[in-house]
Amino acid sequence: MPVNSNKPERWKADVAQSVDFYNEWFMSFAPDTYRNTRLRTTEQVLEAFKLTENLTNIGPKVLKAHPSIVEILRMSTAPPIARDRLIGLSGVSSTVIRNMELNNRLPPSLDDADIDAALEKIGYVISRLLDRDIFTWSNKDKDASQDIVYRAATVIADRLCGAIANPIIRNAQEQRQLATIERWLNERGYNLLEASDRVAFDSIPAGSFTFRLNIPIQQKGRDQQVNIPIDAVVMPQNAQAGEKPLLIEAKSAGDFTNTNKRRKEEAVKVSQLRHTYGQDVHFVLFLCGYFDSGYLGYEAAEGIDWVWEHRLEDLAEFGL
Repeated sequence: MPVNSNKPERWKADVAQSVDFYNEWFMSFAPDTYRNTRLRTTEQVLEAFKLTENLTNIGPKVLKAHPSIVEILRMSTAPPIARDRLIGLSGVSSTVIRNMELNNRLPPSLDDADIDAALEKIGYVISRLLDRDIFTWSNKDKDASQDIVYRAATVIADRLCGAIANPIIRNAQEQRQLATIERWLNERGYNLLEASDRVAFDSIPAGSFTFRLNIPIQQKGRDQQVNIPIDAVVMPQNAQAGEKPLLIEAKSAGDFTNTNKRRKEEAVKVSQLRHTYGQDVHFVLFLCGYFDSGYLGYEAAEGIDWVWEHRLEDLAEFGL
């Protein structure tokens, strides 16, 4: 039986409570989360400054030894440039720059001469576009003071964190949501399965749960299986042999726009799970934040139910 998806008369009140719940968390904890990330990022920027001799040596040697600093270097220009803009300005393959930033490595398929040529182009673009209003020492023939360098590093850290502010908040919120689920389950005698103890999702022992479990699914029209991650998988304490666990997807949002853009994601995931494991797959959303009636109606029409974080006790109505 549905728990919330079949009760549209209380959706409006739930949405209001969920928005208040999210905003209270954001005002109390998001600034600290952002601040701590900014401090760590500042240290990374200072390390990049050290490696490049305060941005006076952006050559192939240092870029080859520390490829991932390209992201910091992009934020050191005036104006800061996106990854694709650096690709266009330098004429360097996207494969090279994406590998450098995302994987901290250079493509193994390229020989040393090609790599050096590509890194030379990257260094030239960065050096030419350096923000000399921030890196004031680049206009003078003398070393920068420690205070000036640190101040510049904080500016670049702000630029980096500004570009990833939403993921920072989203990750912190997801960690908090999963911790909330874990606390609720622990209080009721459930056992957390460590990664080394994991089995197939439908073979988890009764009264156990795990987080971020990959479940293989068969895509329609394709022979190859792929894995899809599920945030929390819980096997009820009174589960019978052959019963499937409850699959929980944690979702949070700080505005209404993005939720309606992304509402098809859950429907696709559920469709894939049901196609592979049958219509009796138990999948629910764990919602906190800006999820309006349009979003809820869409999910309900797809046969997806949910639990609001501000009313956590509803988890019990799903057999837990």
